[in-house]
Amino acid sequence: METALGRKRAIDQSSCNKDYSCLNGFCPSFVTIYGAEPRKPRGLPVDEAIFTQLPLPTRASLGSASFNVMIAGIGGTGVVTVGAVLGMAAHMEGLAISLFDMTGLSQKNGAVYSHVRIAASPDVIHTQRLGRKDADVLLAFDLVAALAPDCAATLSVGRTRVIANTSIAPTLALQFNRDFAVSPGMLLRELQEKIGHDAISRIDASSLALAILGDTIGANMFVVGVAAQKGLLPISVEAIERAVELNDVAVAFNLRAFRFGRLFAVDPDRVVGLAMSGQPAQAVVSLKTLSEVVTQRVQHLTEYQNAALAERYRTVVEKVRDLEAKVAGGSEALALTVARNYAKLLAYKDEYEVARLLSGPALREEIARTFEDGGRIALNLAPSFFGSRKINGRPRKHEFGPWILGLMQLLARMRSLRGTWLDPFARTRERRMERALIAQYEGLVGNVLATLAPGNYSQALTLLALVDEVRGYGPVKATAVVAYHARVSAAHEEYLRAGAETKASRAVAPTTAVR
Repeated sequence: METALGRKRAIDQSSCNKDYSCLNGFCPSFVTIYGAEPRKPRGLPVDEAIFTQLPLPTRASLGSASFNVMIAGIGGTGVVTVGAVLGMAAHMEGLAISLFDMTGLSQKNGAVYSHVRIAASPDVIHTQRLGRKDADVLLAFDLVAALAPDCAATLSVGRTRVIANTSIAPTLALQFNRDFAVSPGMLLRELQEKIGHDAISRIDASSLALAILGDTIGANMFVVGVAAQKGLLPISVEAIERAVELNDVAVAFNLRAFRFGRLFAVDPDRVVGLAMSGQPAQAVVSLKTLSEVVTQRVQHLTEYQNAALAERYRTVVEKVRDLEAKVAGGSEALALTVARNYAKLLAYKDEYEVARLLSGPALREEIARTFEDGGRIALNLAPSFFGSRKINGRPRKHEFGPWILGLMQLLARMRSLRGTWLDPFARTRERRMERALIAQYEGLVGNVLATLAPGNYSQALTLLALVDEVRGYGPVKATAVVAYHARVSAAHEEYLRAGAETKASRAVAPTTAVR
């Protein structure tokens, strides 16, 4: 989730399997809600009559061999169910079918494949699994899974047609690299190299399903609807809808998703327009310019502690801005780097800040939007002074009932004690580490202010941006700090070396007398 303070992680309640295995460790979640289910998705109030005028598509031809459909997606999104629905639809039309599902270890978010063969007679189906260059159609519910060897080997230039959902679910790589992001464009280009540009239909099905149906889980049936309406399947839309009804799970929702997919194939602008009309009007803050970032961070630091801290921040950023204007001629890159990172260091999430956020109105409003009424809130906390046993080498969180919210409100009002000799948390290892990070960063900025030149400008950017790698809480943050210290020392030496080389080159530069 992109926010004014950068990219954050959020739980997609519609795809969370609620097994709570995340609690068997240093779970990043502070809040658990008991006794209230997530609010059911509320799609757009659309007149069903818009589907009645859809033209019936021409079915794909079976021919003398089997018609082969490869379905590629991730666990927990209904990939196997879609294969079963298509198989049942073919069966009801008197066709022979073969289904072969590959689920592996994909309880959640792992790759899942469904190999579907449809034929006029079972005699022409000789094997269940699709072979090399065997696929007539690929329903790419997930592009990462679609390009894995199990699926990619079945694709063929001139034969395979693809309906691709361009929304990318986070992969395992995100757990090891917090900044990792898969580019849909890169994956689509790789797919084009395998089967050609014209063989692919691209749809941001997840976003459309969320906007129109209220839930991303409808994306897969949306893609099936597109494929059916484009005449890429050898079964009728009536049979597919009847199979959805026989499946008897979220029938109305899945039928609607399928029909909206058909409508998209005929009139994509209409569907996109409906999706946009359902989005709440929000003020979009780009925070791209230095002025925008500083304004937002000054407000945040004032709320975090007081106006004095905000002014301390503003003074440092303005000094960097003024010097950069002289050295780099109009660039704001260095000042932006300091503006973002210095604010983050100053506003470290300690006990007072966690108390302020958990006891404020924003959390209550988010819970009301996300869950049905009547739930009981509990907070998951690992106070540094508890010294309790660890799980998997990380502090064990303790659950506190709603009574602690009153204590949180009191603690939030005591934030003026932060860092003073009266602060009961100031002497913990973690708080000392965070104050040391601030002092070190201010020292680096001071060094740059005294020595910045065109010759070491790029090194200064690298040096002052490294602290962005310090994120997380507790042992997660401590590990990041160790890695940061190792890198920042090397970067500082490189910065000083570049500055020295610049001075040396100026000292030996030839001069020319001018008359």
